[in-house]
Amino acid sequence: MGAHASWGLARSWRRARHEGMDLLHLNDRPGEYPPSWYAATAVPHIRRPALAGDHRADVCIVGAGYTGLSAALHLARAGMRVVVLEAHRAGWGASGRNGGQVGSGQRLDQDWIEARLPADARALWEIAEAAKALVRDLGAAMPGVDWRPGIAHALRKPAEVAAARAYADRLARDYGCDRIEPLDREALADILGTGVYAGGELDHGAGHIHPLNFALGLAAAAEEAGAVIFESSAVQSISDASPARVRTLAGAVVADHVILACNGYLGGLEPAVAARVMPINNFIVATEPLGDRAPMSRPVGVADSRFVVNYWRQTPDGRLLFGGGESYGYRFPDIVATVRKPMRQVYPHLADARIDHAWGGTLAITVTRAPCFLRVRPHVLSASGYSGHGVALATMAGQILAQAVQGQAGRFDVMARLPTPRFPGGAALRHPVLVLAMTWFALRDRLGV
Repeated sequence: MGAHASWGLARSWRRARHEGMDLLHLNDRPGEYPPSWYAATAVPHIRRPALAGDHRADVCIVGAGYTGLSAALHLARAGMRVVVLEAHRAGWGASGRNGGQVGSGQRLDQDWIEARLPADARALWEIAEAAKALVRDLGAAMPGVDWRPGIAHALRKPAEVAAARAYADRLARDYGCDRIEPLDREALADILGTGVYAGGELDHGAGHIHPLNFALGLAAAAEEAGAVIFESSAVQSISDASPARVRTLAGAVVADHVILACNGYLGGLEPAVAARVMPINNFIVATEPLGDRAPMSRPVGVADSRFVVNYWRQTPDGRLLFGGGESYGYRFPDIVATVRKPMRQVYPHLADARIDHAWGGTLAITVTRAPCFLRVRPHVLSASGYSGHGVALATMAGQILAQAVQGQAGRFDVMARLPTPRFPGGAALRHPVLVLAMTWFALRDRLGV
């Protein structure tokens, strides 16, 4: 896609906004989960009422994904009055649609962090490791979360394999991370059932889960602790006053504190966050049950080293759940065609496998790929932009936000020091600039650079 196409997308976005279209919900039925394997295998759950009339709370949380639900759970357990407003359903966005991988560390490696924030590097590592434990421990009490250990990193080039081994050695030496097993080409191929990668590693300290069941479990736990969740309650505005008035079409919440937990679905609700956080789309398919054709020998998750990452795992019922491909417009492309192409490159023998489920979703990235923790106003906090590393970090972000609301802002301040500059041109130009950049990196993937 060239520059003219990119600016054409920007014009299309401006025109659609002028016409009042809800850009981030164009691809979904309001109030319904997407037709994913996750939705098909979700634990029983309830539909909650929409907000009506005026309510008072200590904290109003906008968004019922991992960040908002974790914050609600921790705040309610601390005895605070919490109201959560969700435009669709609890876990409806990226929290209920993602690849389910719970990775180690921050989204950025420790070399990058140490070069920019040497005084915070260890604290950032410890926050990320605690995030994995938080997901595992919370999920252990929830039905259907199905924590399974192990994430394999599949690397395309011998130089990447050598660099990964050196980095793993350094993590073991400097951070006590000794659960990463190096894999040569043959060992990796034995696990994955494909020989297209040069080698890799298996992180035994990481894992993967059923992401929608985890979100539904967080919602149920937050309500049991005393939080109130309203669904189908899109927020229209937030006043600058303190306490703030958070308004929907049918009601309002007056709250001493507000937490923005919208990630890729923020829209234009808060320009200071929107200038730093950009929504993009990603796609997943689930095949038919494969039986003897199932390629993997171990029940681990996998992510490869492409810039536009391929990620996959086998489900308990024998399907291959494969994610790949991105889009930067607002309407989803043909998802099956988009994902089948990289899946066929990894597993040619599955070219004719039937696709039973195909879905897309909107996540959020930042310029640096570091999460964006922002104190928008003294009483308004935000965390988002997890850049594909959100299962663990978003859940931890909720706990950190809850602590900050209660006056314990140490970990929030550490996370907020991660650099997340504004996209060039802010919210107005971030989209065409991102399209140009991502198109370049996607071309590098195709060329094998």
